[in-house]
Amino acid sequence: MKAINDYVILDQIKEEVKKVGGLVLTDETDEDNRYKRASVISVGEQVEIIKKGDVIYYDRHAGHGIGYNDKLYLVIRSRDIVLVE
Repeated sequence: MKAINDYVILDQIKEEVKKVGGLVLTDETDEDNRYKRASVISVGEQVEIIKKGDVIYYDRHAGHGIGYNDKLYLVIRSRDIVLVE
């Protein structure tokens, strides 16, 4: 599977369960955190700086899911990436 143009294919990284004041916060209940972590699987030819294997943070509202070989990946545009670890 290969991304094209300015698209980036990601494998989402599950965040650890957080506890705040005795309450358990999951990805769905953590509304204050707008950005999510992911590992880069493939980048399109128009994407600079970011490469396969990088761990990035992206806007949680960006992109869409795509199933490939019985696994769900996320496809976003490179402009939705906010930082690279």
